[in-house]
Amino acid sequence: MGDIIQVLPDHIANQIAAGEVVQRPASAVKELLENAIDAEADKIQLYIEDAGKSLIQVIDNGKGMSLTDARMAFERHATSKIRSTEDLFAIRSKGFRGEALASIAAIAKVDLKTKQTDEDLGTHLYIEGGKTVRQEPCQTPQGSIIRIQSLFYNVPARRKFLKSDKVELRHIYDEFERVAIAHPAIHFELHHNNNRVFHLPESTLRQRIVNVFGSKMNEKLVPVQEETDVVKVSGFVVKPEFAKKSKGEQFFFVNHRFIKSGFLHHAVKSAYDQLISADQHPAYFIFLELDPGFVDVNIHPTKTEVKFEDERTIHAILNSTVKKSLGQFNLKPSLDFDQDPDLVELQNRKPDRIVEPKIQVDPNYNPFQSKQEKPRYEHHAPPRPDKKALEQWDQIMQSSMNDESDTTTAFHAESKINFDDDVESSTEKLFIQLHRKYILTKLNSGYIILHQQRAHERVLYEKFREAYENTRATSQQLLFQQPIEMAPGDAETLSEHLSEIQRMGFDIEPFGANAFIVNGVPHGLQAGDLQQIFEKFVEQAQHSSENLQNDSAHTMALLLARSLSIKPGKRLERSEMINLAEQLFVCKSPAHSPTGKNTMITLDAEELDKRFQ
Repeated sequence: MGDIIQVLPDHIANQIAAGEVVQRPASAVKELLENAIDAEADKIQLYIEDAGKSLIQVIDNGKGMSLTDARMAFERHATSKIRSTEDLFAIRSKGFRGEALASIAAIAKVDLKTKQTDEDLGTHLYIEGGKTVRQEPCQTPQGSIIRIQSLFYNVPARRKFLKSDKVELRHIYDEFERVAIAHPAIHFELHHNNNRVFHLPESTLRQRIVNVFGSKMNEKLVPVQEETDVVKVSGFVVKPEFAKKSKGEQFFFVNHRFIKSGFLHHAVKSAYDQLISADQHPAYFIFLELDPGFVDVNIHPTKTEVKFEDERTIHAILNSTVKKSLGQFNLKPSLDFDQDPDLVELQNRKPDRIVEPKIQVDPNYNPFQSKQEKPRYEHHAPPRPDKKALEQWDQIMQSSMNDESDTTTAFHAESKINFDDDVESSTEKLFIQLHRKYILTKLNSGYIILHQQRAHERVLYEKFREAYENTRATSQQLLFQQPIEMAPGDAETLSEHLSEIQRMGFDIEPFGANAFIVNGVPHGLQAGDLQQIFEKFVEQAQHSSENLQNDSAHTMALLLARSLSIKPGKRLERSEMINLAEQLFVCKSPAHSPTGKNTMITLDAEELDKRFQ
């Protein structure tokens, strides 16, 4: 039997390595941006076409490369950062993985122009499928200009598995944001299809976060800061009231390299105990600085996972630091970069001298005088209320105390509601809100309990679905236009679905870069906080991108229904409960929410009798 083991040709080996290193266009973007940072550039421009499938271009003003270095950069296992085994455990640079550029060149057409400061001419290289086609001197500014064209052009099977442009672009934005946030002192730009998406000049960390995620983020940030012998912690966490149901704006940086870490996330989230619900996730931008020898960044090919030498200590310090910051943010105001200086002066001004109150007494008062003999006081003695007024006041106070202390609100009043033949025919109708989450009402044969959020989701879903399919949605115009500002990536997601949102009754249109203006909402819908509504919609749309392609009508209606539905904890007036119940029982599928969960349960009298046997 003959030999069957053989050494792979270099071009096949590089294509295999490319599958490990370059999983999608965003992988190449990350490598090129990090190389530009390692080249000490202070201005980096990224140009993308067709979500990186046609073009990825990075322009930097860094140190540039010599002719020899430019050729060597595309050889496998070539690196400028590693000289010995010990260097692997003291890495401070970014893109040190030797085969990255070689892998990119193996599956794309690469055009590189680069020049060092002390050189008159630069170097121009053109590589196709890992083979150098052209090498010549050229005129080019200091730094490097690298163009990656037709990614995976020679690996059609790999290209076929790329997602839609929207999904791939979202991954590119993610990588860009991670690098940009980690290096606020560097000027970054991102252009997609000749449109500038990000323009991030040199700034502080807080400014950089706000420039990436929008001005609304500024009010949400709480600074964290702690320095110990083991680790230095800095950055920002977001106030508890802005926590989200899905993981989103969560950034850890170890020595300015973005990482993912479940145990670090646990340290932060546990600091929010009793401040947010178990299914919510806080946003954060946290930097950890420690000796590179105490952290291993080589346990994952993309360097996004690390292992700490003393994980327990890091966990404890991080948890304690976040807890302390959350405990202080509402007690001590923090100054931000765009705060009015007049407000700062007012905050720092010492309080006025406290004046001791003076008590005035009536020197002529005699408790032994009869009621008829007591003198009348014209203005400093309050009149005594009569008995009827006191009784009314007691009723008001008792009602107020019940509203605050008990989450159950009962309503007994007349109603013309008629859900079906089984509903009690009496004009006296019982409606009780339980725990500000459920609605209890009476049937002839027992009781029915509605889940208020699921019921409202069903009502809204069918309303939006009908409007979408029939294109007959009507809008009620707002008295005042409401502006909506989004982060660039979120604005693009909203723009992609703008026509569908308009089709469902929203009068919304673009209003400058990354902003929109809302003129009207679907008829009969309360406007509410439109900024929060559309932020929630975008968040859910980004996590349901594949479903949007398969059944746009269902998914769009579902996302809007979830965003606008009544949430648990909201106290409903009796009229609101009746209206919700009436709308639910005329739906096509009143018994289930759009996701198939029960909207109601029934308790008949016979079942109640059995419970008491």
